[in-house]
Amino acid sequence: MSASDNKQIVRNNFEQLALGNGAPLLDSLADDVQWTIIGTSVLSKTFKGKQDVIDGLLVPFREALVDGHIHIHVDNLLADGDYVVVQGRGEAMTKRGVAYNNTYCWVYQFQHGKIKALTEYLDTELVTRAFG
Repeated sequence: MSASDNKQIVRNNFEQLALGNGAPLLDSLADDVQWTIIGTSVLSKTFKGKQDVIDGLLVPFREALVDGHIHIHVDNLLADGDYVVVQGRGEAMTKRGVAYNNTYCWVYQFQHGKIKALTEYLDTELVTRAFG
């Protein structure tokens, strides 16, 4: 697949997530995806495989937020070869009553039209404040 194709997959994922539809994101993950959240926060680790991403990251994260998802604003979307990079900002409120308004850089690596690896850079101190 081309860089443009990969970029369109990521763009569509964010458009659908904004509507509350996470199915396209899940469909675009390779079964053996590795999703790494940098740092030393409670969320920081490498989730290995689609099921680990769902059970260990997405479900607990969704359950911790007031309306179940974060509202992402994409600022930049760049693609080159098998990589897509997204700069964005997110807004959410945790059930603990803490505003979770973070900034992000996601680096996606594609293989055969699927997201093979994803590295997420974010404000880890805010993660600690918001989620403990």
